[in-house]
Amino acid sequence: MPTYEYECEACGHKFEEMQKFSDKPLATCPKCRKHKLRRLIGTGGGIIFKGSGFYETDYKRKGKAAPKSEAASKGEAACETCRHKKDCES
Repeated sequence: MPTYEYECEACGHKFEEMQKFSDKPLATCPKCRKHKLRRLIGTGGGIIFKGSGFYETDYKRKGKAAPKSEAASKGEAACETCRHKKDCES
């Protein structure tokens, strides 16, 4: 449910209200009870994914080395082009 920000044009009272998309905008100020509410344009909300799972593993982490190839893990240098042993013919 989105959060909408409202401001009363009569008394200047500002507040936020969680409403469904299908709900009609509020019209009456909860402070002065006048019908002078105006819904303000908000900046929107950001999405934060916490914990382990799909989103955590989607992106490369900074400061962590990329996984080594099988040849590199055995102590053998790999060719940049074909990723075989360095004595390849490419």
